[in-house]
Amino acid sequence: MGEFLPGYEASFWGGLGAPKNTPGDIVDKLNGEINAALADSTIKARLADLGGTPLVGTPADFGKLIATETQKWGKVIRAANIKAE
Repeated sequence: MGEFLPGYEASFWGGLGAPKNTPGDIVDKLNGEINAALADSTIKARLADLGGTPLVGTPADFGKLIATETQKWGKVIRAANIKAE
């Protein structure tokens, strides 16, 4: 698509979240286990088969990704004057 529309960008990502008041030690444990699973060669191969790339990081990294994506797509929504139905 980028060949026909210079600057075109679209992507898909997914992640796991926990309730806001989840204790930090539980968040850290979940994060460590998820990152370990995403580093597993079988899981990496399956994600690659599906066209995906695992993105490991910290909860803070994920928060930054969400904030960046919200800002980026918010601009698109406002520029296109998209309204909720």
